[in-house]
Amino acid sequence: MKDSNIKVAGNVWKQWERNALQKPNDDAIVHWVAGDEPLRWRYSDLLKKANEFSLLLKDNGIKRGEVCAIIIRHNFLFYPLYMGIVGIGAIPAVLAYPNPRLHPDKFRQGLEGMSHRSGLDWIFTERELEPIVRPLVEKDGSTLLGIHFPIEWEFNHSLEEKYQNEINEVRSSIKGSDPFLLQHSSGTTGLQKPVLLSHQAVLDHVVYYSESIKLNVTDKVVSWLPLYHDMGLIAAFHISLAFGIPLIQIDPFEWVLAPILLLEAATKERATLCWLPNFAYNMLADKIRNDEMEEISLSSLRLIISCSEPIRNESHQKFIRKFKNYGLSLRALSACYAMAETTFGVTQTLPNEEIPTLRIDRDDLAKGRIKISDDTNTRILVSSGKAIKECEVKIVDENRKDVQDGFVGEVAIKSVSMFDGYRNYPEKTAEVVKDGWFYSGDYGFKNGEDFYIIGRKKDIIIVAGKNIYPEDIEDTVGQVEGVIPGRVVAFGEEDEGIGTEDIAVIAETKYEDQKNRKALMHEIVNAGMAIDTSIVNIYLVPQRWLIKSSAGKPSRKANKERISDKQEQLRWIVK
Repeated sequence: MKDSNIKVAGNVWKQWERNALQKPNDDAIVHWVAGDEPLRWRYSDLLKKANEFSLLLKDNGIKRGEVCAIIIRHNFLFYPLYMGIVGIGAIPAVLAYPNPRLHPDKFRQGLEGMSHRSGLDWIFTERELEPIVRPLVEKDGSTLLGIHFPIEWEFNHSLEEKYQNEINEVRSSIKGSDPFLLQHSSGTTGLQKPVLLSHQAVLDHVVYYSESIKLNVTDKVVSWLPLYHDMGLIAAFHISLAFGIPLIQIDPFEWVLAPILLLEAATKERATLCWLPNFAYNMLADKIRNDEMEEISLSSLRLIISCSEPIRNESHQKFIRKFKNYGLSLRALSACYAMAETTFGVTQTLPNEEIPTLRIDRDDLAKGRIKISDDTNTRILVSSGKAIKECEVKIVDENRKDVQDGFVGEVAIKSVSMFDGYRNYPEKTAEVVKDGWFYSGDYGFKNGEDFYIIGRKKDIIIVAGKNIYPEDIEDTVGQVEGVIPGRVVAFGEEDEGIGTEDIAVIAETKYEDQKNRKALMHEIVNAGMAIDTSIVNIYLVPQRWLIKSSAGKPSRKANKERISDKQEQLRWIVK
């Protein structure tokens, strides 16, 4: 920390406490609700309410080290509840509130699997979810200790005298190496991996990442990002709260319905920083009408940082064309490479400079070589920036040996903000961590000091910033009547129009008549919706059509390549 101008306390609670003492009347969080005046949490009020929650948590039997899963929608009490959990030495884990399309049984099954694997102890949620969650808590053999509805709690002043000294002792005894946060790597519920982070990892990240974006006391963050995602929780929420600058937090569900909310909040609050997944650039440019922009000014935004899915030059250009007449600076566009396992940021482009791009020959890129070309068969790649301080990045081959600059390989990272391993998942940790290096499973290359991330090593599909595991889709679709069990593959198909991937499915079936095939396609769509997944392209093929891998399973890569020659004859488009 000695090289930094940012000074942090010994644990996260102490850092929050320090900020509340230094700037008690400053805005900490501006809770934004469409159509209403925002609720403003001042630092002193926020910490006071967090302390009240700590007392109530203590009174309800929550102990130090226990994992508290929070499943709550956009609510102004979320923030002090989260902080109150930290304030008694318990471990918060923010989980997604279920989409209405997700079947209750699927949500319950996913939560049960997570409770066993991640080691969840308590569920903090809303009364509306009680019929779904209560049976899980009361089930024989359940590992969950109970369910609470904290936004209904009323503070009992007699608790302060009873518990405050004990809580103060806990806060003073928390060391930097103690566990602070359990976040889950991006993915579908059943296959998310629990990432355990220490107080020190998060505080170190605040120091070094904030230096990379030249964070200062005049900055304000605006965000619609869900707080169960590491970009929303770490970049927007934790960096703001620990550094001591305001966060304007928008409801993610409201933003999806009305993307203009982000620009309205940025304009009214004079926000300076925003993180976005690539698809959001397209959505903002495509969905916002010009007549909604009359009072919008984006001149205050000094950095809009693209993160969480591969960065597309087309999306950036579309965004600039749409908003350049509303005060948006070309140099405001920025990029980083980040993941839950390293707390958040790994690389970052330089502030106030245009993002470097390279025009690369597609054929050479397919072979793992980087050749700059002006020919027509090229792909423009966008830099994710340089490694941030105290973070090492290298590109390795399939044997984890370093490769030369200009060649594609797997991205490996060593960082002071590294996770402490996947909780209760030693075999998965051993697969990706060796000698202090985390092997990300992402493909990329280095050019000069800049790193370019070009895709996933494995078959994860990225849709609107969300990682979707094809196994989940294949298992679900394979159960649909009319689909031959075990004869399904799922993969992503790039949609440049919306700036993200579409989910595609190839399924073998015995049906030959058009009526049954059309009905089957609708059932496949419904099966995807039941696990909160939108299947866009469906290819129905006859028995024995799918190519098997050497392991005896249908090969995603080989079948994706095979289907490309027959798309127009076989594809049914859901859009």
